[in-house]
Amino acid sequence: MHAGHAHSPSHERPTWGERPRGRLGRWLDRIRASLGQSERSSISGLRELPVALRRAPLAAAYLAAAGEDDHPLAASAAVDAMQRAIEARDWWPADVWAHRALWHFEQAGQTLDAARQARRIGDLRSAAGDPASARRYYAEAIDESRDIGAEHEQGLAAVGLGRALMELGEATSARRLAAAAVDLLGRAEAPVGQIEEARRLLGDERPVGEGAEDDR
Repeated sequence: MHAGHAHSPSHERPTWGERPRGRLGRWLDRIRASLGQSERSSISGLRELPVALRRAPLAAAYLAAAGEDDHPLAASAAVDAMQRAIEARDWWPADVWAHRALWHFEQAGQTLDAARQARRIGDLRSAAGDPASARRYYAEAIDESRDIGAEHEQGLAAVGLGRALMELGEATSARRLAAAAVDLLGRAEAPVGQIEEARRLLGDERPVGEGAEDDR
């Protein structure tokens, strides 16, 4: 399942300053090594939208925005089309639209939105039954979020990656990511439900708030 673009590790990204790697960063390094990746992935180009999708009702708004190089609007239109396809469980169109949204977010310099979109692609591929390929997108979302200090988004991506690893039978790695996610989401004051989801992945069923001081 591959969308209409190519990834290239040589693509230049904005430099936001290095942050300490920490245990989450070290686990990402191990995951990349298992995938044969030494650097985070990146979009370097965009192919023409497949004919079947150009004829879809939602394509008109996207094509108009893309034709004007209005990247924020094109990204928003692509996300709308992606969500409709996901609701219909039509995975190939959803994947194509998801990657186009990611490309436009990156062109617009919307780094947080790009990180969120990478996480959505991970969610999409996991839902489609492909947790193995979902890992790279969760890892990219974690990296991008860490670079800009977006702990909430970083925590959500860590939960997603942990779930994917759990599906792949890598329970120890999944729980370590879940522990990092609990810390990140707690510091970000995320909604209770999101923290509880991370705790369930960790295997710790304590109610949120119990021992909260110890978690910080």
